[in-house]
Amino acid sequence: MFGFNSISFDGKGRFLLPARYKNDLKKSSYNKIVVTKDPQYPSLKIYPEEEWKNISSKLQSLQGLDPVVRNIQWTILGNAYEADFNVNGRMLVRIPIDLQIYADIQDEKQIALVGMGSRFEIWNINNWEMRQTGGSLSTEILDVVLPESIKSLSFWWEVNYEFWSSRTTNWECKN
Repeated sequence: MFGFNSISFDGKGRFLLPARYKNDLKKSSYNKIVVTKDPQYPSLKIYPEEEWKNISSKLQSLQGLDPVVRNIQWTILGNAYEADFNVNGRMLVRIPIDLQIYADIQDEKQIALVGMGSRFEIWNINNWEMRQTGGSLSTEILDVVLPESIKSLSFWWEVNYEFWSSRTTNWECKN
């Protein structure tokens, strides 16, 4: 499941997954998806049920006394929204308002859906285009060294290892 899609987003916070992903999703027989915050960018991640089980279990097993680890757990696990998903139906996905606000998509008619292999990302189209042309976003989090416990997680392939901080405080963790 790869590629960029500009998709319609309705006033109820819903969108349809493009039909081109239906066969891949059918092979996996997913009944649920999870939508959560991206800890690095003002965007959202959408995980199929099995992928989410792996990621959430790894995050839950980390030592929560490390402030960077704890902030990542709060961001990803604490903001997770689980929804039933019918791959044989219309493949309609609803995004809760708090997650819409985080990704700056609450007043948008079109959003970016980006297939990233085993998951999707949701972006405000203007933010997506800014990142694709090398621009930075005021809400990016790129300035902290991650602890080894985070670096070793297999799901963290997508991250530059020097990005994490909380939204209100800059953290730097040394192992």
